[in-house]
Amino acid sequence: MYLMDGRRPAPREGVTLGGVDGKRAVPEQASLRYLKVEAKRRQAAGEFATLHEAQLAIAREHGQRSWAALRSAVAASAAGDAGHAAAQLRWIIARFGGAGEPGWAAPGEQELREHFTGEFLTAVSPDRLVAVITGVVPELSGDVVITRVAPSTAQAQFAGRLVVAATEPRPPYRLAGLIHRPLGERISDPRTAARPTAADGPVPGEVTALAARAAAQLGLAGLALAGATAPGPVWTAATGWASLERDEPLRPDHVFPVYQVTMAVTAVTVLCLAASGQLRLDDQANRYLAAVQLASDAVTIRDLLAHAAGVVDPAAPSAPTVPALESVTGPVLACTGRRGTFAFSQAGYAALGAIIAARTGLPYPEAVARLVLRPLGMRQSRFPASWPAYEPPHGDAGPPPVTEYDVATDEKFTPLDGTVCAFPAAGGLWATAADLVRFGLGWPSLLPRALAAQALRPHAQQPVGVGAGLGWGVNEAAALTGIVGNGPGSAASLLVSADGSRACVALANRRFHLEPVNAEVYGLLGGRT
Repeated sequence: MYLMDGRRPAPREGVTLGGVDGKRAVPEQASLRYLKVEAKRRQAAGEFATLHEAQLAIAREHGQRSWAALRSAVAASAAGDAGHAAAQLRWIIARFGGAGEPGWAAPGEQELREHFTGEFLTAVSPDRLVAVITGVVPELSGDVVITRVAPSTAQAQFAGRLVVAATEPRPPYRLAGLIHRPLGERISDPRTAARPTAADGPVPGEVTALAARAAAQLGLAGLALAGATAPGPVWTAATGWASLERDEPLRPDHVFPVYQVTMAVTAVTVLCLAASGQLRLDDQANRYLAAVQLASDAVTIRDLLAHAAGVVDPAAPSAPTVPALESVTGPVLACTGRRGTFAFSQAGYAALGAIIAARTGLPYPEAVARLVLRPLGMRQSRFPASWPAYEPPHGDAGPPPVTEYDVATDEKFTPLDGTVCAFPAAGGLWATAADLVRFGLGWPSLLPRALAAQALRPHAQQPVGVGAGLGWGVNEAAALTGIVGNGPGSAASLLVSADGSRACVALANRRFHLEPVNAEVYGLLGGRT
């Protein structure tokens, strides 16, 4: 079970759309228990040397790239029609399947508004949306497999593409997000023909193979995986390139922008201030704000930490350099959302950054470095005010930055112009994979036990069924906590066991959903996903 899945359904028949192209569907009445027993039986029979090899073979026999992906498919098959996002994906396939045929008419704006939220259609115009979907209709006629289903999210694969859909949390469950990414088989960039690898620390043997396989299958320019089981050492495995233009292989000490993973660091900093008596979590946030204020005096610091304050984000939270907060938000932060209900808010965390600066008398980056980064040994982590410039390696140079990539229409990697998050407290941290593991394992040591426990107690419920703690996603069913970050050309995933005994990280310099890969790493560390 991944962090973003909040329930543990009983598997049944496979969920597929279109033909299966010779692949085995998830067996009828299959269960994860049955599949585990089958893997152990085949290992005991001498068919495979290790249980991991047996599980991987079973996964591939069922058309999945990994054991974790097969688990997701089994869970998806159990959800059936209960998945609202999956139902909307089925509507898209059925409605657009006849595009280009005589008599077919594209859906008009009114029909689209029955299936997409107004916010979505503001960001992507109806005409543009229809053009994008009809452009891939010929590929929809092949094998479309829904590989993962939760009540408000679904994931599907077809013709070398990954599609992720998310609906609004309440009826009529219209689509609020729909993204697609070409997988590795669709990327034809000759610069990625041979992927270099590097490692630091005692990397488990299976991780190196997992990193190479995932980078190739998902179409990632570079991928860094790191982990540790306390009290053991932190290790990192890197594959691919930090920069294709410079022909620079990815190394374990490269730093990535980790975007919203920053929020967990901000939350821990706030908790450190609470532990020292400089604020109380249930104080009104406006009590500590000056240059900017929240529109509602009722909002507490705890509300902000749990994304339950109703604070609305401005349109453009990125910039070439970090601006003054009030120049982005104005003097008053809008609070038009419903207080007490989860609604992801970068501006809410920007307010927390302002509170940290006010209570410490230091700029936010320096306060976080003193209270969290340095005590946990996160020596490579920093908050750059603009995109870090590349410098040729020399003795006193800091950790080098990666280049962010998108995949262009010619199916080659295209470097992106570097912009940074306008709200450092919401998405401004740059870190190595190893530093994030140190954070995941070490942050409770900075706090009294009772206060750390509060951070991992659900204070609100996310639409995907996972609890929202104070800066963390909390999956109580899987005894797992974590947080993900995505930017224009980078992705990050941090997973930590609820008892704090193991942590793992996945970082890539292309925007992608990395949690399934990181869940495999977590499983190799002995975690239950």
